[in-house]
Amino acid sequence: MFKDLFSLNGRVALVTGGSRGIGKMIARGFLSQGAAKVYITARKAAPCEATAKELTGEYGGECIALPIDISTMAGIGLLAAEIGKREPRLDILVNNAGAAWGAEFDEFPESGWDKVMNLNVKTPFFLTKALAVPLRAAATAERPAKVINIASIDGIFVNPMETYSYAASKAGLIHLTRRMATKLIHDHIVVTAIAPGPFKSDMNRAARDHTDAVATHVPSGRVGTDEDMAGAAIYLASRAGDYVVGATLTVDGGIVYANPGLKGEGWDS
Repeated sequence: MFKDLFSLNGRVALVTGGSRGIGKMIARGFLSQGAAKVYITARKAAPCEATAKELTGEYGGECIALPIDISTMAGIGLLAAEIGKREPRLDILVNNAGAAWGAEFDEFPESGWDKVMNLNVKTPFFLTKALAVPLRAAATAERPAKVINIASIDGIFVNPMETYSYAASKAGLIHLTRRMATKLIHDHIVVTAIAPGPFKSDMNRAARDHTDAVATHVPSGRVGTDEDMAGAAIYLASRAGDYVVGATLTVDGGIVYANPGLKGEGWDS
């Protein structure tokens, strides 16, 4: 009964922003559990293709690069069309691509607001909508399709850094996850989210470059590892997470719920 609880054997996934950081951790995790194909996207072709080659060489499944800028509706449409050409069904969609912007309140620019809100909130909604056909084709009551949105603990508590649009976007994505889940569960598509804390990435340079300092603010005493992120995504994507609908899984070493005090940098992914 429990033998294949976390298996992703034969499944087809798409991970946006999959060339590095959290997206790469998740893509690697899916392949490690038997996913047949994991498509990854990124704006820059060279890193995207390099990651696809690297991960394909490590596992039995195939990692396929689709370097497309999905910050626009045209890019979203192009990615959906490319998936549609290649796959009649899509078992897993991970909306991971994101952006951040920091500036003082009195200086915060409209461009920093729009860039972050568009990629972090608008893109996950419209990309999921654009891929509804292959997601529905994969979905059954016995094996639902999965949509996993990558949010942040910044959408749950107040980070001391002045990242206004980022915090608003991640809070919005968490609630959007609930609303999408309410609708799509009737099509046997399970929508959930992950709210990471500090993980080493280009977006969280503090956790990457000052790991020990950031770790002092984490109740667990360390920043997140590749296995921590992959494990959470595998759980939600596999049979193990089929009955988890609309929830946001906090993966942060205890920051939000232990609440050691809102100070320092590098809290979130």
